[in-house]
Amino acid sequence: MKTFSLPSEGPKERPDFLAQLNAQQKQAVTHTDGPLLIVAGAGSGKTRVLTYRIAYLLQQYKAAPEQILALTFTNKAAREMKERIKDLIGDKAGKLWMGTFHSIFSKILRFEAEKIGFGSDFTIYDTSDSQTVVKQILQELNFDTKEIKPKTIHNKISDSKNQLITADTFQEKFISSTLDDITARVYSIYNKRLKQSNAMDFDDLLVKPIELFQKHPDVLEKYQDRFKYILIDEYQDTNHAQYKVTKMLADKYQNICVVGDDAQSIYSFRGADISNILNFKEDYEEATQVPLEQNYRSTKAILQCADSIIKRNTKQLDKTLWTEQGYGERITLLENFDERDEANRVASHIQNLKMRHGYKNNDFAILYRTNYQSRVFEESLRRKDLTYQLVGGLSFYQRKEIKDVLAYLTLLVNPHDETNLLRIINEPSRGIGNKSIQDLLGQARDEGRSIWSIIQNVESLDVYKPAKARVREFVDMINRLRNNLENGETLTDTTKAVLEQSGYMKALVEENSQESMMRRDNIIELQNAISYYERGAKNASLSSFLQEISLITDQDKFDEDKPAITLMTVHASKGLEFPVVFIVGLEENLFPVGARQNFDVDIEEERRLFYVAITRAEERLYFSHCRSRFKFGEETRQARSRFLEEVDAGVVQTETGATITQKKDRFSDDGNSSGSDYTVDYDWKESRTKKTHRSPSATIHYDYEDGEDPFQVGVRVEHKKFGPGKIISRSGSGTDAKVVVFFKNRGQKKLMLRAAPLQVID
Repeated sequence: MKTFSLPSEGPKERPDFLAQLNAQQKQAVTHTDGPLLIVAGAGSGKTRVLTYRIAYLLQQYKAAPEQILALTFTNKAAREMKERIKDLIGDKAGKLWMGTFHSIFSKILRFEAEKIGFGSDFTIYDTSDSQTVVKQILQELNFDTKEIKPKTIHNKISDSKNQLITADTFQEKFISSTLDDITARVYSIYNKRLKQSNAMDFDDLLVKPIELFQKHPDVLEKYQDRFKYILIDEYQDTNHAQYKVTKMLADKYQNICVVGDDAQSIYSFRGADISNILNFKEDYEEATQVPLEQNYRSTKAILQCADSIIKRNTKQLDKTLWTEQGYGERITLLENFDERDEANRVASHIQNLKMRHGYKNNDFAILYRTNYQSRVFEESLRRKDLTYQLVGGLSFYQRKEIKDVLAYLTLLVNPHDETNLLRIINEPSRGIGNKSIQDLLGQARDEGRSIWSIIQNVESLDVYKPAKARVREFVDMINRLRNNLENGETLTDTTKAVLEQSGYMKALVEENSQESMMRRDNIIELQNAISYYERGAKNASLSSFLQEISLITDQDKFDEDKPAITLMTVHASKGLEFPVVFIVGLEENLFPVGARQNFDVDIEEERRLFYVAITRAEERLYFSHCRSRFKFGEETRQARSRFLEEVDAGVVQTETGATITQKKDRFSDDGNSSGSDYTVDYDWKESRTKKTHRSPSATIHYDYEDGEDPFQVGVRVEHKKFGPGKIISRSGSGTDAKVVVFFKNRGQKKLMLRAAPLQVID
């Protein structure tokens, strides 16, 4: 085994960069030995602490770069940290083991895969590939995939893997329904099918290292000695498999440092276990806990709002965020008729802020709970000619034409990959029909071999005679391309040869449609990506390129410098920050989502999600909700989110400067709402002559001096003829004052205030 020597220890001078840290950050950076829990509040500089801690370990000769393992949740975070460390200590940063859980453990598995029965060039299946395998198994078991959804079965298998529940254990202990029984049958076959294809899914990249370490204690000890110091970012987001594998690695030296914020644990739906961070000091009794509480991101008003929300959760580690920044603007509440009104008003506020305060497009983020909410905002921003980027849409690497070309390239590395072989054996059409493909599958299943091994001997195939010739041509083409690659052909030339010899690009050109030309352009962009990779990588290989793109996350695709307004879910926004943030759709059963089986636990996570959304904002923050939404083609009345009843009312105002008075007991523990009415008090100055305009329900009252009136922009009114509406603009003064009102049932109307029969209704 390779050993690592440290430089001879001279005088350990105090590194200059420590002077840039506050007291808590400095304590976290310089505590080098033993387990350490860093509870890092939002915007408290955790990335700086991790970066400086690694630099400090190297400068103090505690470890060689190769002995430090730093695990993150995005490749982007790993790259940024490595660049910062390089600025501090130089090129030694390049030797660090730093990356996402999946990238680091896939790297380990490349070295050790043969010990657990896999080849080193195994394919990594993404979610869609895995669901394709599940669908094929269901069909082979004669289940209707329209009734038994492959996605549902795959999700249950994935959840089981993340909890380290094997197929055998699932079969023995976890069957309580027909769906569980089907899952158990598929789970066992699914694992065998992946191994036969020399493939691993995303969950295997965490589960297989545990299997490796359990079966080969000598391999575990090798990596324990290699990784003398382990650092884990976003520890609150780890699942049971991630917890287990890192605990195994840390057991020998106990030099494990975890950084996280329990208040930002929002991924239970994909297996994250908040107890990992809450119970860290039980796992490591000698652990030191350091809180990072000074926030460098947000104004005092935003922090006060966030704190008022998260303090309502019962399960949390003790910390209180504070900042030296100014109080800032109060949070603005936008009250809208429906989702179209909401989108238009948000877009108008963005235009206004750009014009009045000089904000740029990429200073804005619109955050929502679910992806479908983006559509109306996209439409509104397009109408106002505001550039935007949608995060979380269809990934470039998930497009059909890109996955097709990548399937060809994958076969050059791993021809036993059944899923990718079946994807392109007749793509583009080469005369190998579905009947012939099913015959090939049947023969492979009967003989217990991979399809690739079956089709090597074409004469032995039991398929339609003309199809045999086409299969032979396909096999010859793949073997020819593989030989050229093995003999030193560049990745760029190999990709070009694949496109030419397969006829894929020719088929797109001959189709000559707008869609086929777009697909052609996407493939050209893929060629550019491969060429760029080949020029930049030290030891470029097709296997490494395929692994790299298979591990790309949504956040890795986000371009924070693009001059565009960002639209994304709150989940996708974690780790990001923007000067101006709009949190939209703050309604019951939307944000928070509807009650689930364990409501008490889920509402705490929904509250943490709201906290994450609030703490993305640096300078200005807007809340928004609708009175009604269209669902299934019908208008549905919406109840305002309970979170708007929980926030500190002192930091929230309506568009006209009103502070909200909340109904504290609006929601019972079971999540049922008593309605969406609420009270707003306008804090006008006292005067000698005071008038009050009051609606019959008296839910809002206005007190104003002579010369002032309540008919301001944003106020809801009732017209005897046109019904309910909202004032959207105002012009003139005195007896010439005019308002433009958007009426729910009659559209937009321009009215003279002195003549119009308007009454404030809210």
